[in-house]
Amino acid sequence: MQGASEFPGLAERFLAMLANERGASEHTVRAYRREVRSFAAYLAEAMGEDGRIAAVEHLHIRAYLGVLYQRGLTKASVARALAAVRSWFKWLAKEGLVEQNPALLVSTPKLPKHLPRVPSAEEVNRVLNSLEEAKGVAKRGKGANENVVAWPERDRVIFELLYGCGIRNSELVGLNMDSVKWGDDAILVRGKGRKERLVPLGDEAAIALRAYLPARTERLMAAGKGALVHEGPLVTNLRMRGDCRLTTRSVGRIVKAIALSRGLAADVHPHTLRHAFGTHMLEEGADLRAIQEMLGHERLSTTQRYTQLTVGQVERVYDETHPRAK
Repeated sequence: MQGASEFPGLAERFLAMLANERGASEHTVRAYRREVRSFAAYLAEAMGEDGRIAAVEHLHIRAYLGVLYQRGLTKASVARALAAVRSWFKWLAKEGLVEQNPALLVSTPKLPKHLPRVPSAEEVNRVLNSLEEAKGVAKRGKGANENVVAWPERDRVIFELLYGCGIRNSELVGLNMDSVKWGDDAILVRGKGRKERLVPLGDEAAIALRAYLPARTERLMAAGKGALVHEGPLVTNLRMRGDCRLTTRSVGRIVKAIALSRGLAADVHPHTLRHAFGTHMLEEGADLRAIQEMLGHERLSTTQRYTQLTVGQVERVYDETHPRAK
């Protein structure tokens, strides 16, 4: 007899497929694991021991979303939960375990359109110039693990790669020494779904890397980890702990601390620099699809959300390019 265990069992099969077959990122698997397991537990309780996955309707899903709202979750969190449930049922339909995806009948919560403030090119350049000037200065703040000026050469590389190449925080910390393709003036980035792409390495980013690498070598040798000099992580932690790879959390702290100390907004984080990359390139006339390729977006609509065009910018592009505007 089929018991309530059918729901969590099918959830685990889906999660195993997601991790092993699709090659989803660790972050994606972790998020889906939380959402799918939660919904499976809800179904087991709501439908009882005799509950079957084929009997799940869109009304069950809507009721579950209502429970999430009652728990105080935001619309964005509920939307993420619904996206995970949709993916689960899409897989179930593909496996022939359900006839159709009931989650498709449930509307996604309308989210407020919020565009994060992007620092101007002048503001970002000011920060980068200050890191260039801070070479050789090493201070440690009381209780700080990664002080804003503890390693200026490395911190400048962090900013140059996040802003100059538009890569994600997770992509930055995942770079290894062989990710830098000097002969192609590019870096090989492993993005979401383990997809690889080549991103141009700008002159300033290359200069920053060349200034950083000797210091990286010196610190690795001093820590007795010379084996990592040529093939280890590109961006290392300050004290060469463990495998020496810097974590995304540390990058977030470094970026935020430096941004605040240089007069940028308090909400600046690594993804802000990625937004700035796309926005500033678009402002200078770059093609949207070229930006899409560099950012590693599957859909152009995602790139459009990352970039911000003011009404004035749109009018200027129209005036300069449309035949009837001249």
